[in-house]
Amino acid sequence: MKRFVLIIIIITISMQVMAQKKIVQTAGRAQLGEFASEFAHLNDDILFGEVWSRNDLLSLRDRSVVTLTSLISQGITDSSLKYHLQTAKNNGITRTEIAEIITHIAFYAGWPKAWAAFNLAKEVWADEVAQEVSDEANHLAFPIGNPNTAYAKYFTGNSHLAPLTPKNIGEGEQTALPMSNVTFEPGCRNHWHIHHGARQMLICVSGKGWYQEWGKPAIPLKAGDVVDIPEGVKHWHGAQKDSWFQHIATHVQVENTCPGSAPNEWLEPVSEEEYNKL
Repeated sequence: MKRFVLIIIIITISMQVMAQKKIVQTAGRAQLGEFASEFAHLNDDILFGEVWSRNDLLSLRDRSVVTLTSLISQGITDSSLKYHLQTAKNNGITRTEIAEIITHIAFYAGWPKAWAAFNLAKEVWADEVAQEVSDEANHLAFPIGNPNTAYAKYFTGNSHLAPLTPKNIGEGEQTALPMSNVTFEPGCRNHWHIHHGARQMLICVSGKGWYQEWGKPAIPLKAGDVVDIPEGVKHWHGAQKDSWFQHIATHVQVENTCPGSAPNEWLEPVSEEEYNKL
């Protein structure tokens, strides 16, 4: 019986030791050691060495949430916030969670403070965003290509462009039917626009999307669907909210009924209200 009690005591003590993680901080001494030694001591040994180390009473993850809330609420968006964002990530807070945390803070601390915090958070969680894009790309039918920066101002959300070049075309030769694969991240769509002098053909190859002509209901799209867009028709297309979407786009030239006009006439964005009704 005594042996059993001793084992229980040892296990309890071990669990308490394991639950409490000692935080070692040296930033205070490294940056202010000679100039403000007492402040450095309080920062490294008390704030981090004792308060943050009481993680058996309040987890490191929860301490990160409390700290971020305090800093963002005060409008502090310097290197200290970025440090604590990185610490929060190390303590297990995901990209989805930090986005929700900052959004929640915005209603109490103010929209501009949240915007500033989001800019830093995007840098800290950038590798997760890149990994998500890479993971999604592995499940798509066509390569996503490069970020569609040339036309980014005509899109809501992120899109990617990959020109499709026939294997038998030599350098300097041109194909009779140029084609590109366009990849839309979830929720991404282009602005309302009109093609002049050509019909556009869309061949859907992956994911789920939308196509809509002005004054008509939106049409849901999936792999295998084809859209033939007449010249001069105002329209938009893009991904559904919860899905990536890919289509191959090409154009068939027709007699230009608008001499001197640009091939694409870009118009207003599809509003959030319009899109969220779909």
